[in-house]
Amino acid sequence: MLNENMVMTEGSMPYEVRAEVCQIGEDVVVLVSGGEKPHVGAVAVGIPRPSLEDPDVVSSTASVFALVGHKEDDVAKIIARKMAALLNKNTVVTVGIHVDNINAEGIKLIQENCDKVVKRILQHYRA
Repeated sequence: MLNENMVMTEGSMPYEVRAEVCQIGEDVVVLVSGGEKPHVGAVAVGIPRPSLEDPDVVSSTASVFALVGHKEDDVAKIIARKMAALLNKNTVVTVGIHVDNINAEGIKLIQENCDKVVKRILQHYRA
């Protein structure tokens, strides 16, 4: 159960990803930032709901808004859906990660660090 705010990081600069998690009442807010110029690039809202295949299983849906010129929308949506379903809580996720002149390998490292930090957060709350 969520009962505290927390911060976790994965990776090293310039590919470091930082996640701050806050509980606001029964809801969760996750701020994911990183790289050389953290910012708000996309916002997603994940809402838990019964699975369409098995109503006894919690799934989720998500809506996302990306700021013009930003590409964090897919990452924000994935995190929001995953956390909403596994925590069974409305979840708002902001993502903003920027590394100047990033190449394909750097993008892969950022994605891996996002996955790692979310897995650590979820493991923390399952314990």
